Amino acid sequence: MGRIIAVANQKGGVGKTTTAINLSACLAEQGMKVLTIDIDPQGNTSSGLGIDKNSLENTVYELMIGSCELEDCIIPSICENLYVLPSNVNLAGAEIELIGINDKEYILKSYIDKIKDNFDFIIIDCPPSLNTLTVNAMTTANTVLVPIQCEYYALEGLTQLIHTINLVKERLNPNLEIEGVVFTMYDARTNLSLQVVENVKENLKQNIYKSIIPRNVRLAEAPSHGKPINLYDPKSAGADGYRDLAREVMERGEY
Repeated sequence: MGRIIAVANQKGGVGKTTTAINLSACLAEQGMKVLTIDIDPQGNTSSGLGIDKNSLENTVYELMIGSCELEDCIIPSICENLYVLPSNVNLAGAEIELIGINDKEYILKSYIDKIKDNFDFIIIDCPPSLNTLTVNAMTTANTVLVPIQCEYYALEGLTQLIHTINLVKERLNPNLEIEGVVFTMYDARTNLSLQVVENVKENLKQNIYKSIIPRNVRLAEAPSHGKPINLYDPKSAGADGYRDLAREVMERGEY
């Protein structure tokens, strides 16, 4: 049965979308069959996997308001073994349109439950806020992966996110667990990055991945070319970091 991992942090700019794109691509590179769900209205995960998000007829938005079926939305990405349920700016209106709908927290889950056994991994990129879309991701997921940027305010907002995850677990999805924390934008040249890692380890009683994603120019460039890092620059430090993370994620599930 496929593992469903939501990549979430309500703090923007922490490498959440970068992690969703490149973890998905590196899992697919390892021969895993992967579905990436872009539930962020910015649609950056979709475009980062080579999809022209503005020319799409059916996206996760049409799916959630019930105007199309799941098979109408899932499309192959630029990578072998990797499929995408894409998103674009239309999704921004979903929050309002879903007001008053019964069980609106479970809309995505009701669709994904039907196909989850067809994939080894389903990775969900959440918006940088704790809204109905993020809650839909968390009711669908088995675990939440939290990217943390190696900077001064790293722990800020993390308490709130963990509180939200625990609330969802208590009221909506009793099986939800924290997959773990992954450090992003690590700069080995600064004491700050090292201090942040140590600080988080001291203050957080969660799983912390050994793989650390470095601050890497090639990683930052890749989305503008519509490619994940393992296709854009397979020998870069960023590609190595995400390959390590993919292997670690697989080991936890004993693939």
